[in-house]
Amino acid sequence: MSEELTLPQVVDDLEAKPDFKQAVKDIFCGTIGGFAQVLVGQPFDIVKVRLQTSAVPTTALDTVKSLAKNEGLMAFYKGTAVPLVGVGACVSCQFGVNESMKRYFYSRSGAAPGSHLTLGQYYVCGFVSGTANALLATPIEHVRIRMQIQKSTKGEGLYRSSLDCARQLIKQGALMHGFTATTMRTSHGFGVYFSTYEALIANQASRGVARQDIPAWKVCIFGAFSGAFFWALTYPFDVVKSVMQADDFRNPRYGRNVLSVAKAIYQERGIKAFGKGFVPTMLRSLPVNGATFAAFEISMRLIN
Repeated sequence: MSEELTLPQVVDDLEAKPDFKQAVKDIFCGTIGGFAQVLVGQPFDIVKVRLQTSAVPTTALDTVKSLAKNEGLMAFYKGTAVPLVGVGACVSCQFGVNESMKRYFYSRSGAAPGSHLTLGQYYVCGFVSGTANALLATPIEHVRIRMQIQKSTKGEGLYRSSLDCARQLIKQGALMHGFTATTMRTSHGFGVYFSTYEALIANQASRGVARQDIPAWKVCIFGAFSGAFFWALTYPFDVVKSVMQADDFRNPRYGRNVLSVAKAIYQERGIKAFGKGFVPTMLRSLPVNGATFAAFEISMRLIN
């Protein structure tokens, strides 16, 4: 990488000792970011999933109206219990692994104090964190999707709650259904996600603004842009994942692997199906990722 692509560190000093205390800080702040992500994003997410998994042409506005009219306003938070805990774990995982990888690259480089990583290295850090994240995200999102497509009031459907859904999926050996598609989305996605954020922070550093002096509203905007790039470059994988996890995994209608499901979606609905639900997803990504990074950064600043 050229000298021009070298970026300053974002969250912590790269020279900080990667000890247990530092790991706990990363995980705790990531969990706070995860809570913010779920609470802000869940209403958008259920609309996205309903659009992605519906074979009947509809719009985001019609889906919102149908949810509110037929299932009540609380339907927008269907399946929140498991994600609230699980996404907190996912975000703490992705931030924790990302931070550890950054310190690993720094220690291996033998760089002089005050030097920084390259843009490519930040991408690899995000790629590794996204791969690790898939191990947690797959079961959490599978449960959430099963709950979100259940069009009945609480306690009347196949699954009485998120925990009941998780228990049933575990018994059927299907909790990790959709893992490959999830990994394909999160690995590259988080590589883009974190490297975009680092680049935006670097722009501020080039103007002489210290990281801790960047205002929260700017952190929100940088997080929003990072989330938008994530979804813009990974959305078709998310459609395939959602369809796989909403399908009958014992007798699947669309197929048993990513390629067969993608082919079936294309044959049934055309190329436009891979962009179905994209608008609400992008609208969701802006406040959700802005809130995630802001919560993480502010929590880290308070701890430090």
